[in-house]
Amino acid sequence: MSLSNTSVDYDHLEGLIGSVESAEDANRKAVNNTVLSPRFYTTDFPAFDRLDISSVRAEWDAMMKEYEGDNNHDHFQRDAAFAEEVRTLMPQLSPEMRQEFLDFLISSLTSEFSGCILYNEIRKQVSNPDIKQLMTYMARDESRHAGFINQSLKDFNLGIDLGQLKRSKKYTFFKPKYIFYATYLSEKIGYARYITIFRQLEKNPDKRFHPIFRWFERWCNDEFRHGESFALIMRADPKLLQGVNRWWIRFFILAVYATMYVRDHMRPLLHEAMGLHSTEYDYEVFRITSEICRQVFPIEVDSDDPRFRACMERLLTCAVAQARAKERGGLLGLWGQATAGISAGVTFVRLFFLPVKENTLPTQVRMVPAW
Repeated sequence: MSLSNTSVDYDHLEGLIGSVESAEDANRKAVNNTVLSPRFYTTDFPAFDRLDISSVRAEWDAMMKEYEGDNNHDHFQRDAAFAEEVRTLMPQLSPEMRQEFLDFLISSLTSEFSGCILYNEIRKQVSNPDIKQLMTYMARDESRHAGFINQSLKDFNLGIDLGQLKRSKKYTFFKPKYIFYATYLSEKIGYARYITIFRQLEKNPDKRFHPIFRWFERWCNDEFRHGESFALIMRADPKLLQGVNRWWIRFFILAVYATMYVRDHMRPLLHEAMGLHSTEYDYEVFRITSEICRQVFPIEVDSDDPRFRACMERLLTCAVAQARAKERGGLLGLWGQATAGISAGVTFVRLFFLPVKENTLPTQVRMVPAW
């Protein structure tokens, strides 16, 4: 079924994604915390030290050998063609497209660096050899990803001061199980997003407006493996997937999907330039992510349900309404922001109580990135 782009009020996109004209703007955007922006996390480190993965030891050890092999150790190096493409393609971007692409880069960098900081802090705080080894490898990967994106921001003279970002951005405390659910989903949906873009541009190289997309295939396999790590941790402790935790899983799936849907529809020109529609792209990413999540989650949201899709549209409408109200300012603006926020909350509750699909978990946990 073909879906057209959601009708977004383009006059208010700047109010949604902001405008970046200087390095100060870029760094301010990375530091800023909003409902839609990537966050930095801290957690209960002693609980990580107590993790026991003995029940999935064989799959765990095989995965550790893959990390040790480090098949991407030389991948994140820019070649001469990269510099030439930047030189020739970037002046062709319209001002609006430039802002959407910068928003994409800054958001992606912040997300990658968030993982780097969390994993590195866990590594330093634990003595559990399995967890320490895993976090060392994942922090290494995320550091490479963040640095590679930052190089592209520096092409615009908009590099992010990562040291200052680490010191300045607020941290949110998450229980370990929330870290497992949220980070697993973040890594797997990151894989689905990157591989969908890569496959599209592989078929349509004329629509690749920046060379960074050529790196996405091997890059997203790092994300996939990171997700595998959290899948094994969760499968090693069945309680994380039972009882009330099924409701937490549902919450995090919906929160991640809804955030992506709203944020992606703020960048319609970015997807259009790739030959994608924001709505079609998002539902393809949801489909891939849901297929992958069957390795660990006992439930799956039905993204094909018309009620699900109507709620996603409503959440986008609320986000645009909040941006309009914020621009308006004053008491009416505050009232508009409040009513839009309440409407979004009510919509999310409706989304939360939609029927879900039941999954039977496979005996073998690990999967191959075959999309």
